[in-house]
Amino acid sequence: MLNKNIVNFIGCDSEYNEAEIILYGAPFDSTTSYRPGARFAPQAIRNESYGLETYSPYQNKDLSECKVFDSGDIELPIGDSEKVLSEIEQRCNHILSENKIPFLIGGEHLVTLGAIRSIIKKYPDIHIIHFDAHTDLRENYLGVKLSHACVIRRCWELIGDGKINQFGIRSGERYEFEWAKEGHTNLYPFNFNNLDKTIEKLKDKRIYFSLDLDVLDPSHFPGTGTPEAGGVSFLELMESVIKVCSKLNIVGCDVNELSPIYDNSGVSTAVACKIIREMLLALNKGE
Repeated sequence: MLNKNIVNFIGCDSEYNEAEIILYGAPFDSTTSYRPGARFAPQAIRNESYGLETYSPYQNKDLSECKVFDSGDIELPIGDSEKVLSEIEQRCNHILSENKIPFLIGGEHLVTLGAIRSIIKKYPDIHIIHFDAHTDLRENYLGVKLSHACVIRRCWELIGDGKINQFGIRSGERYEFEWAKEGHTNLYPFNFNNLDKTIEKLKDKRIYFSLDLDVLDPSHFPGTGTPEAGGVSFLELMESVIKVCSKLNIVGCDVNELSPIYDNSGVSTAVACKIIREMLLALNKGE
């Protein structure tokens, strides 16, 4: 059994044994290619979540009706990426072993790989839905394979062709887009126009959902290490995450790449909190 964190995400105060969803944080940003700071996101998100209501008028649901346990942050050796991934994998293993849904709060996007290494052992048929501004399909970044710029490529090595669905992508090297078009991933650039078709196609599959918050336009979300102009709006993202989490069989998920120090207004952290609230509520299907 995991211990409850001292400061929980608002409304996520169920007892571990009764919880269906387990939050866990990975405060790691050692491979960030531009501006570091995502390691501060998990705690900032918990603290700022108390600016939210537990009730969502968008879904007419309340977090008090959900069974969510916040297990706090993993203590990570931030100078050793492989060790960090191992620690994330072990926490995810523990959560999955008790048939609960692991919900990871990063940290930079590389943390997703630790969760996928765990998920694929229990669900070898897993599919991924990936929202992001960036392809993250590089073979390496400056000679380093364990980088947030390569995380989806590393996930592909584990799960294979045609099982990764990428949305909102608007940045990457030409060869990454060409490599995806060869059938390795299903890459839908710029927006969520093909999301409904993808949801219909995957409705009987097990899904891991990875949300890089820089899919948002920087005018909505400046607090990130690699801002990329031309992104989606908050409402577009919120509507899309609700669809994914409510209509698909999500067996694990993550939210990553908030760097709160780059938005002193606190708006970016507030956006992250609200997206997480809507995801948690949508995952609660009332069954």
